[in-house]
Amino acid sequence: MTDWRTLKASVRGAAHHRTGLPNQDAVRIARANDGFSLIVALADGHGSIKSFRSQHGARAAVAVALTSCGALFKLENASQRKRWAEEQLPRELTRRWRERVDRSLDRRPFTPAELEALDLPSRRQVEANPYLAYGSTLLAVVVTPAFILYLQLGDGDILTVSASGEVERPLAKDERLIANETTSLCSAKAWNEVRVKFQALAGAPPALILAATDGYANSFRDEAGFQQVARDLWMMVQDEGLEPVRSNLKNWLNEASRQGSGDDITVGIICQMALATPEQADS
Repeated sequence: MTDWRTLKASVRGAAHHRTGLPNQDAVRIARANDGFSLIVALADGHGSIKSFRSQHGARAAVAVALTSCGALFKLENASQRKRWAEEQLPRELTRRWRERVDRSLDRRPFTPAELEALDLPSRRQVEANPYLAYGSTLLAVVVTPAFILYLQLGDGDILTVSASGEVERPLAKDERLIANETTSLCSAKAWNEVRVKFQALAGAPPALILAATDGYANSFRDEAGFQQVARDLWMMVQDEGLEPVRSNLKNWLNEASRQGSGDDITVGIICQMALATPEQADS
């Protein structure tokens, strides 16, 4: 069995520190009962004036990702898992997320102060679509001994690194997402915007998988600079093990936000330790 190890970190953006906004990202990791399979989920609340509860929407997103993706472990074979992931999982995610938002609104309806802070067009939009207040993106990676599933709704990035250091994107960039525009769980037919890739592990799996909210990539001048981060992380794991990465990760993310995007940055890292050097595989 492949020995997958995980790391996660989330930091409040430098711009959010200056303006008093909270961290509107969320991240959760869950391991299945087999001890090998796992799910990493990240979400990025929109943080716009219309999405004034988006930090709650992001937390709901990662919670439903763990529950919904966990259903894959109960299916019997690869063809069933692939079909369900591509055809049913997007609808299951959006349905469960909306149910959580509905429960949140039942417990705590929008206050007059929240609505009065909006301009009239924004207020009308939120009244017509209350989910807009909770708007969030979602990234998820499911890793098992038999397959890897990559899932993305909205902006953010998933990179894979091979044992030799080659970096790839399992899901191509969505060219529609420019500036601050993104697809979202709050969209009317969000399930149509969910992108899924099911990868049966017939060959060599990635050595490292990096999932990150868009604040990380936006802190670099170009794609090459961002991809080098994933490559450097794998090289450090090979040379020094996971603990130096774990202990420094938040400092690196804070520095990236200060010098780059100013946005919240959240990452989930999955490493295949058997491909690290022998002395580090035991760390």
